[in-house]
Amino acid sequence: MAGIETSLKEAMTIEGAIGAALGDYTSGMALGTAGPTETLSVAAAATTDILRAELRALGMAGQGDQKLEDILISLTGQYHLIRPLTRHPGLFLYLMLDRSRSNLAMARHQARRIEADLEL
Repeated sequence: MAGIETSLKEAMTIEGAIGAALGDYTSGMALGTAGPTETLSVAAAATTDILRAELRALGMAGQGDQKLEDILISLTGQYHLIRPLTRHPGLFLYLMLDRSRSNLAMARHQARRIEADLEL
């Protein structure tokens, strides 16, 4: 089992990782970051709006019974992977990846493993 700091260090070992954050989408606060702290704190706050909007949209579309696994934002040079943590409702893992150096399938797999090991 791993705490926040250990989980974020593990996230930074993902191939192509630029930064990682553990955020609370009920408050908009980053509980921890690894990488460019100021950028990640802003991204974590903005991600709360994205997560809330997606969950609201799923509910309005009658798909509230579906479990949101992750959200992917693709930029020309980066992937931003947002994973709500089912074991810790209200929290999410945010990964910023260099698109040219990362393997998205592996990053998703490792994010699931980090979630499974996280203890708060």
